[in-house]
Amino acid sequence: MEEKKSIGEIRKELQAASEYELPSFVEAYEEDTRVGVQKMVEQAKKSLKNLKKEQQRIEALCAYEKQYARLGYVCGIDEVGRGPLAGPVVACAVILPPDCRILYINDSKKLSAKKREALYDVIKTQAVSVGIGMVSPQRIDEINILQATYEAMREAIHNLSVTPDILLNDAVTIPGVAIRQEPIVKGDAKSISIGAASIIAKVTRDRLMQEYDAILPMYGFASNKGYGSAEHIAAIQAHGPSPIHRRTFIKNFVS
Repeated sequence: MEEKKSIGEIRKELQAASEYELPSFVEAYEEDTRVGVQKMVEQAKKSLKNLKKEQQRIEALCAYEKQYARLGYVCGIDEVGRGPLAGPVVACAVILPPDCRILYINDSKKLSAKKREALYDVIKTQAVSVGIGMVSPQRIDEINILQATYEAMREAIHNLSVTPDILLNDAVTIPGVAIRQEPIVKGDAKSISIGAASIIAKVTRDRLMQEYDAILPMYGFASNKGYGSAEHIAAIQAHGPSPIHRRTFIKNFVS
């Protein structure tokens, strides 16, 4: 007679199991009457229920992509960094394969930094193409943040390796672009492509601000990412503006 695995061994097995291995785990141990094992089986079943719910959410998130798939390459576009006092505005354009179903994609603001970092790698691996556009603080001061955002978006589209057939934009219509556009209000929470673009843009900009923090540590860019926290404003008043501050954004804080 085969000796039963210990509860500790089964626990390690559960901890090592991917989401897609959970059905096999449940099948293997649901007849085991030990209380500790039954608790783990229930835990696995709960995880499976959550997985199914997430799969359904992601399928719903693909509605726009499925609607426009007949046109060809569907591209999601989003930006990050319109509000900060320092740093660039960054836009991203993402084309995902038609059958792409990356779990947990969402509006980047709804995700933890750790989750965004993990999804960044998955999106970059699975995407047909990813384009980044970045406009400097000096350019923002020159042409204003709205026009700078449009410029970053056009650059992101230009930097794609393939030309999209339709653009799904988070709420805006980008001037100066001949490609068909579909502006979607709160699109980063309604379209998997826009959600993916929001994650890539956010991680790209956050990493850049962390690099600036190493050069200009007095402003706390690693934590505030250039946004106008009380500590950041106090640092501007104490040390003056840095080369990456937007002068038109900080004119009320400096003499």
